[in-house]
Amino acid sequence: MTVSTTRKTRDPYIIIKARDLIKLLSRSVPAPQAIKMLDDEMQCDIIKIGNLVRNKERFVKRRQRLVGPNSSTLKALEILTGCYILVQGNTVAAMGSFKGLKQVRRIVEDCMENKMHPVYHIKILMMKKELEKDPALKNENWDRFLPKFKKKNVQTKKVKSKEKKPYTPFPPPQQPSKIDLELESGEYFLSEKKKLAKKWQEKQEKQAQKTTENKRKREEAFVPPKEHVNQDSNKSQNDEEDVTALAVSLKQKAKEFGKKKASQNINAEEYIAAPATEEKPSKKKKKSKHT
Repeated sequence: MTVSTTRKTRDPYIIIKARDLIKLLSRSVPAPQAIKMLDDEMQCDIIKIGNLVRNKERFVKRRQRLVGPNSSTLKALEILTGCYILVQGNTVAAMGSFKGLKQVRRIVEDCMENKMHPVYHIKILMMKKELEKDPALKNENWDRFLPKFKKKNVQTKKVKSKEKKPYTPFPPPQQPSKIDLELESGEYFLSEKKKLAKKWQEKQEKQAQKTTENKRKREEAFVPPKEHVNQDSNKSQNDEEDVTALAVSLKQKAKEFGKKKASQNINAEEYIAAPATEEKPSKKKKKSKHT
């Protein structure tokens, strides 16, 4: 396709506009939309995104991230920037004002280079739209109002590098075949009946092992769990021991009191209340009196 002027052309800049129109048509932009390029206020920008990502899978994912589910992200960007955006192959065609084209280029490059998700750019643009309505904040810096997003790197799985074996010019040793293994063990010379008997015996041993293991697993369910010994139980045991010791001492005192009651008049309450250490010297004194 060629572009040429005639005697009726008044604006020489229309040649550049026509060149941009042909570029847009070659990028699959619809003709009714591309013809708007001939207006004085309309500009276009073709952003090349094919060289920004080397890996093809990552490129496709990031390009889809720019479009969004049901092209919702692309529609939101078109409304906020006031530009027509078309993602096609390795390029992004945009039509609009200079300010809008600048914003679109920045959003597309940040998305493809994985610097910032387009959704965050949409949030920032929405905040700016709201701040533009306030005449008091027209000449002020908006950085304090805009949200700041921190990039979070997702930890990828580290590929385990295999240790390189030392180079040897000789090939690896040949693995022994099934016949060689049978010759070593002596099974090759056995008759068919003996081979079958050996296989049957091995099978029986495996079955016996499996049955014992299954039986052990079934019995585990009936094993009672170990009870945790609390400190309160230890205290109760100590209290029981003290009570038994007290009962034994009272029985001994009762026996001694029965023996002494016949010879001397002793009060029972005073005798039991008196400690055991005071009893022994009193006995000696009494004996000394009798002698």
